[in-house]
Amino acid sequence: MKSTKINKVPATEAEAVSSNLMGMFEKKRFRDFLMFVKEYDVKNPKTHSSISPDVPSAKLMDKFNLGEGVIDIVGHALALYRDENWLQEPAIATIERTMLYFDSLSHYGKSPYLYPIYGLGDLPQAFARLSAVYGGTYMLNKPVLGFTFDENGRVNGVKSDDGVARCKTVVGDPSYFSDRTKQIGKVARCIAILDHSLEHTNNSEACQIILPLNQVKRKSDIYISCVSFAHNVAPKGKYIVIVSTTMETDDPKKDLDVGIKFIEPTLHKFFSVSPLYEPVNNPGVEGIHISKSYDATSHFETVCDDVVRLYQEITGEADVSYIYVPKKKESDDQ
Repeated sequence: MKSTKINKVPATEAEAVSSNLMGMFEKKRFRDFLMFVKEYDVKNPKTHSSISPDVPSAKLMDKFNLGEGVIDIVGHALALYRDENWLQEPAIATIERTMLYFDSLSHYGKSPYLYPIYGLGDLPQAFARLSAVYGGTYMLNKPVLGFTFDENGRVNGVKSDDGVARCKTVVGDPSYFSDRTKQIGKVARCIAILDHSLEHTNNSEACQIILPLNQVKRKSDIYISCVSFAHNVAPKGKYIVIVSTTMETDDPKKDLDVGIKFIEPTLHKFFSVSPLYEPVNNPGVEGIHISKSYDATSHFETVCDDVVRLYQEITGEADVSYIYVPKKKESDDQ
């Protein structure tokens, strides 16, 4: 890459030719790539230009002779892949992911990302209100002491301190099922409080930054998410920044060091390490459906994928199609 500072992801033809990330000839090649993706129609071979949907994404990159830095932009900033295996994935997957970025950007103008006013805590509140409409009952501050099963080994109740809540299905996060999950890694996080916007972000009140693994000489990307008083999650003039990555050493500060340098100076920093779990049980037999732990990503794509997985397990539907149509503009991230 030509630049070592934070730069806006070039996601349009105009941004491609004006970006400081690339040289003159590379800008032209990247612009051609973006135009190709926008015009690509899997049902129309005339738009394929020798790139059939099932060829590896690496061949798509080779077609436009994109350099390593630009490939990182495509794979990790636009398509939001988390490792380098995407280069062996079908080209159509990369094209569709890039188009999703374009489509999201077209909805909100400045950014493809949304963050709820009053923070993520407003999401479960919205779910609680919707659940109540359909007859859902909430039992708060109740300990989970275990489960009951029928003669076929299928769950039929949740034990608490004053009895058993009967059910046909249980859905929960890994903290309730230590005997039905396995640890697959750890996530290092730093929550920082700032009194200024992040440098080189055009004084943005919110932004999402991805440091691709190749650019920071790691096996995992580093994610930086910034929200602020603009979202009613901090006092006026204050910013909350979360830096996260998959741990590759035993020292979270070492794993996060490159990302921390981008957010200094800070008022306060708080470091934590969270284990990553995934389920190993048989939900079809037990009726117990377990989510995966939150990974290091800050754009929640993997969370959405996990919700779809749980929905498919519970309902038995093989294919789930979903679309989000925004009712109103809330708040943009860069």
